[in-house]
Amino acid sequence: MNDTTLPNNALITLAGTVGVGKSTLTKNLANALHFKASYEKVDGNPYLEDYYSNFKQWSFHLQIYFLAERFKQQKAMFESGYGYVQDRSIYEDVGIFAKLQYDQGNMTDRDFDTYSSLFEAMTLSPYFPKPDVLIYLDGSLEKIIERINMRGRKMEIETPIKFWEDLYERYHNWINEFTVCPILRLDIETYDSRDPDSISAIIKEIEKITAKELVLK
Repeated sequence: MNDTTLPNNALITLAGTVGVGKSTLTKNLANALHFKASYEKVDGNPYLEDYYSNFKQWSFHLQIYFLAERFKQQKAMFESGYGYVQDRSIYEDVGIFAKLQYDQGNMTDRDFDTYSSLFEAMTLSPYFPKPDVLIYLDGSLEKIIERINMRGRKMEIETPIKFWEDLYERYHNWINEFTVCPILRLDIETYDSRDPDSISAIIKEIEKITAKELVLK
């Protein structure tokens, strides 16, 4: 049982560009709420390094892999009945990452149509309930690049800056059009995800949003 007004089976999803600190906040928010944490599978991903070295050849393969992993993750969360904090939403997969590669000519019309069709079929299943709140993490591009470099993943550090600039812009456009569920926007320089007081303040904001949604319903 959590000690908040949130339902014990609530789904809180985090979103934000690479390096913005989703995983750390996911862990500490889940611990504070006595929820389970659900992470994007990066370690052991058989396509990730190839993807960063050759977007054109591996974009479709990587996106299909992520989609399959996401479906398994969503199914497990749905069937467990527990509350979860999820470190990235499936909506970013198609709306940002797959679309970016398609727009840049790294994914063919055929592959993008196949991917999009599969995405739509998955999200229509009962295993994809809408999140109660989507927490959008944001900050300056300079600060995010700094965090990417500090994390030290070679494949990310060697990625051209233009990729990160494009991704950053797409995230801003995407979140401004997102209507699937309520959004809590957080600036990464205004909180410390390792500080219990910061986590408590974030939880209070989540409670306000969910309470407002219940009134509207």
